[in-house]
Amino acid sequence: EVQLVESGGGLVQPGGSLRLSCAASGFTFSNYAMNWARQTPGKGLEWVSTINGAGGNTDYADSVKGRFTISRDNDKNTLYLQLNSLKTEDTAVYYCAITSTIFRGQGAQVTVSS
Repeated sequence: EVQLVESGGGLVQPGGSLRLSCAASGFTFSNYAMNWARQTPGKGLEWVSTINGAGGNTDYADSVKGRFTISRDNDKNTLYLQLNSLKTEDTAVYYCAITSTIFRGQGAQVTVSS
């Protein structure tokens, strides 16, 4: 059974940082590209970043480029998203997902507020 479990969300002030983790199980993690996406109330799901299976290729939405960093540890079956220089508009539920599949985690709330 595929499982994706996010952690690391929370409340942070503007300009602060957080690191999200996504623990994966039930599939061969290193064989799959992985995404981070986010959703805010009243808006659709917004793609944030993608990393390939080996971890050597990454891509980012323009809204987070230069502030967020996606990475993975295939030995630990874990995906990460480092969020720096956070803005209030980054407030959302963040999801990890297996690229081009229906599988995603339950989400982690990130709230950026002073």
